[in-house]
Parts: sequence; C-alpha cells; structure tokens
Amino acid sequence: MHRAHQPLELLAPAKNLEFGIEAIRHGADAVYIGGPGFGARAAAGNSVADIETLCRFAHRFGAHVYVAFNTILRDDELEAARRLTHQLYQAGADALIVQDMGLLQLDLPPLALHASTQTDNRTVDKVRFLAQAGFSQVVLARELPLTRIAEIAAATSVTLEAFIHGALCVSYSGQCYISHAMTGRSANRGECAQICRLPCTLTGADDQVLAQDQHLLSLKDMNQSANLAALVDAGVRSLKIEGRLKGLDYVKNVTAYYRQQLDLLLEQRPALARASVGRSTFTFTPDPAKSFHRGHTDYFLHGRQPDITAFASPKFAGEPVGTVARVSSAGKGAPVCIEVSAPADVTFHNGDGLTYFRGRELVGMRVNRAQGHCLFPAEPVTDLKVGVALYRNHDQALASLLAKPSAQRRIGVALTLVASAEGLSLQLCDESGVAAQVSIAMALEPARDMERAAQTLCEQLAKLGNTDFYSQTVTLALQPLPFVPAAQLNALRRDGIAALELARQAAYCRPPAAEVALPVPLLEGQRLSYLANVYNAAAEAFYRERGAGQIAPAYECDSEEREVPLMISKHCLRYSFGQCPKEREAGFRPEPLTLTIGNDRFRLRFDCQRCEMQVLGRLKPRKRP
Repeated sequence: MHRAHQPLELLAPAKNLEFGIEAIRHGADAVYIGGPGFGARAAAGNSVADIETLCRFAHRFGAHVYVAFNTILRDDELEAARRLTHQLYQAGADALIVQDMGLLQLDLPPLALHASTQTDNRTVDKVRFLAQAGFSQVVLARELPLTRIAEIAAATSVTLEAFIHGALCVSYSGQCYISHAMTGRSANRGECAQICRLPCTLTGADDQVLAQDQHLLSLKDMNQSANLAALVDAGVRSLKIEGRLKGLDYVKNVTAYYRQQLDLLLEQRPALARASVGRSTFTFTPDPAKSFHRGHTDYFLHGRQPDITAFASPKFAGEPVGTVARVSSAGKGAPVCIEVSAPADVTFHNGDGLTYFRGRELVGMRVNRAQGHCLFPAEPVTDLKVGVALYRNHDQALASLLAKPSAQRRIGVALTLVASAEGLSLQLCDESGVAAQVSIAMALEPARDMERAAQTLCEQLAKLGNTDFYSQTVTLALQPLPFVPAAQLNALRRDGIAALELARQAAYCRPPAAEVALPVPLLEGQRLSYLANVYNAAAEAFYRERGAGQIAPAYECDSEEREVPLMISKHCLRYSFGQCPKEREAGFRPEPLTLTIGNDRFRLRFDCQRCEMQVLGRLKPRKRP
C-alpha cells in the first residue's frame, strides 16, 4: 500500500540540456533524458557531460534526472552499456529507465532502476515481478483503466508512474514490431519509423473498401488534466509528460500547465508533498491546446470510448478559431483578404499559422498581416471558400513569449538576523528545512532611528536578486537594532546565500537503488515468446533464473518469419467501424478485415475476450548485413 506523505512528482521530457533546464525552471520535479546511446529515442541523445550539467542544475531544486536506457541490447553492446551506466552514475544521474532485463545481470552502479513502459506493464503480476527484480518505479501501460491502476497500487509498494499528456502509441509499448518488419528500424531499438501515422485502407469481405487513405492507426494525443485527482487517488505518484522529440515551446507550455494543476491538487491533498522545491512563475498563461497535439483524449482511463482516433490527419490542426466569412481582393495584384467569422475573444496576430482541410488533406498558411478579423496571408491562397473551418496551430503572441526567458524558479527562505559574540549572524532556513548560518565581526552601535533601521535591514536582507531564492520572511531577533553599513549587510547576505547553496548540495540525497531479492522462480516454467524481447544471453539468463522454460529470441533477431502479431492494440477497427460483436445485436457475425499500408497488406485478428486488435504480418524480405 502507498503510505501517506509520499512525494508527488511531475516528470517532464528533456530532448537535450537546454530543454531539461527549462523543464525544471517551468516546474518539473524530474526530467527524463537520453544519454549517448541505448535510449528509445535515437534522435534525442546527449553527452554524459551535458547530463552532468543538467544534474547539477536539477539538484539545486531537489529535482531528479532520469536517463532513458530503454532499448533492447545486442550481446556485443552489453559491456559498453555497463560502462555507460557507471559514467552516468558519476555524472549524478538519479535513475535509469530500463527495458532490457539483461542489464540487471551486469555489474551496475547503485542507481535506482525504473521499468520502462516498453516492458509492457499491465498487470499486478507483472509489476510484482519487476519489484522483486529490483525496480523501484514502474511506468504503467498507457492503456490501463483507473480500476486496474488502483488494483496494482493496492497490491504492490513500488512507485507507480503514469503518462498524463502527449502522443499515444497505438500498440502496447514494447509490443510493436511493424516498423522492424517493414523497414528494419526497430521501435525497441529507438528507431521507430512511425508506420502507424501513415494513411491506410481498410477492406472487408470481398475487398469491399470501408475506409480509404485514412490514418486508421493514428490516435489522438493523451490529455489527463481532468483526471489528475483520480490518478493520484488510484495510487499514481509520478505523472509523466511525453515528448522528448517535441519543441522547446511544448516543453515550457505543457510543463507549466501541469505544474499549476498539480499545485492546486496538492493544496487539496495534505497527505502528499511536492517532490522538489521552488516556486515557478511564468510570463505567459499556460495552455496545452496551443501546443502540438492531434486532438485530446483520456484514452481508456474510464473504459473504451469512440472518440480516441485521429483518422483525418496525424498533424497538428490547432485550435478552432472560426470560419471563412469572405475572401476578397481590392484588385489585380492586391493581396487577398480573408475575413473570418470568429468569436469576439479570438485575437489574430501577424505571423499566426492557420490550417484548414482541403478535402482530407490538412494544409496551412501563415498570416502576414492581421487587421482585426481580416487576415492577409503571406502566400496566395486560391481554394478557400466561405464556410471553411479555420484552425490556429501557431499563436505568434504565445510563441514570442516562449522564445524569451519565460519562467523563474526560486526557493522560499526565512532569514533571521541575530547578535553574536563577535557581531552579527544571519540564519537562513529554506522551505525544505535546509539551514545555514554566517557571521560577521563588527562592533554593534545602536541605530539612531529604530523604525528606519528596521525597514533598511529588512529591505536589504530581502534583496536576493538573481539567486535561486526569494525571501519569505525577515526576522530581526536582536534589540536594540544596530546601524549596519550597507556594504557589510550586503556581504553578510551574499555569504549567507552561498552557505545555503552549499548546505543544499550537501543535503541532496540521490534516490536509493531498490534492494534486489534472490531470484524467485515466479515464471514457473512459462514459455516466453518473441514478445518478451529477449535479445541477448544476459536477458535469457535473467529469465531462466526466475523459472522461465523455453525462451524465444526477440523479433529483432529476424528468426520469426511466419505471420505473427506485429502490433497488439486496445484500439479496435471493428469497434470504430461498427462491427464490434459486443456492441451489436445477438448473432451478429463481423466480417474479416484487412489493412493496407502502401503496398503491404495486413490481416487483422481480434481477441474479443481481451478486447484487443492484432495487426498480423511477416518480416519483409531485405538484404542482411
């Protein structure tokens, strides 16, 4: 069971050092970032030196840095991976996010291990298994309903992490092989080709076309902002934003938004505490609707629902802003003016980006000049008609704010001035209880004007300037108040802040690694298929020590050439197209369905008992290295 007073963590993505620093500034309690290799986003790698710099910055606020180490590894990569874990430990990393169980067989540093969502964490038994193996935090599958999350939380003591915002993989994470089958680029190796975002054609019996050139495997993006309290009450303690490949404006805006939402929630949950310290203030009003998304859904949190898909386009259409009222021009060569019927509270700006649908195609235009609701596009637009819906996917006013320094994060500190044997002492205690004290030798002479002295002392001590701190209170615990020259008072304050920074560094504690119990044969002779993603001998040994019987190699070994499930998904095209037997009259027999992507055809199979869809296919022939 989860205990009271547990920290509640907001976990944000960091594409690189700059993004990580800004995520912390904008309120993240922790960030996750890729290292030089072995992360599930190959395009978002970072040097150990940059991770060390990020750790130093994050730890100033008691925030954590988790390194994504969640690809499956070849045998010849294990030693390099082991060395890198020690380098990351020396750099100050707080945890590794892991998929490959072979890593646990290596000589790892005492780093906390988090089980990546790539390990397919859907059941109580799986989470218990991972906790027994030495994981201190488990990233739950995105598809889980609240009831299952609560069941897992009640049955385990490991910290549960759940995604709350961002892109959704249509397949269970770690159970998608279509990219490797079609292109040789494996999602489990950080090289997903995003086949799921391509247009598809769905056919039924006798090749009857049910949908043509639609993005049938593309889902909306997750947004759980309305369900944060429910997730926390179910037992989630780390709330994760997806987006290591997203832009800096997304990281700033979305992190700031959820920081505000969680702060409100923490006020209502006194048994919980924030996982880091420092108050963030922003120059903008956070609004996730203005950052990249494909529409929003809370997915399966409250059970299956119809509106989870983004069949029209995998691109960012933006927020609705109105419809075309008139398209006009003052004459030959004059710029076209698009008059928009929009709500009174919609304000357009020079540089805004607008989109609209041309049939099924989403197209965009940039506003060169805006005069009220009359817009002059930067390029000629010839196909807009009255009544066409317009969306804004780039708000120039918000983008301008986010392009500049847009947040400050500071830690509250109480300052107390007291008399000492040699002169004056300044005591500092921050909001997390870390304290420091500095003194200055000087003769104390009573001030002539006590009221003015009190004002001067308080004002000067509270001037914490461009530091990590702001003054919560200033207490003058001495009488009579002395006259203190400004230079000495400023030096006392500077020395006090420096001492407090050192004290905070000394007080920082890295999360402990979980104790690993002796291997228990929990698998009891189970046969592990390619779905276990066993890619190296160390991973095979890990599972054998825990009782596994026959162990098939990972799909990436290219030994599974028969037709198998390349994707396993809760998204169901039977359901989307009205053929779900559970939703139809008794005796209804759904027709067989086939999905065509480009020149490739995939048979669909449905496991109605588990309420899952499988996309079946074979490994595509290609030249072997």
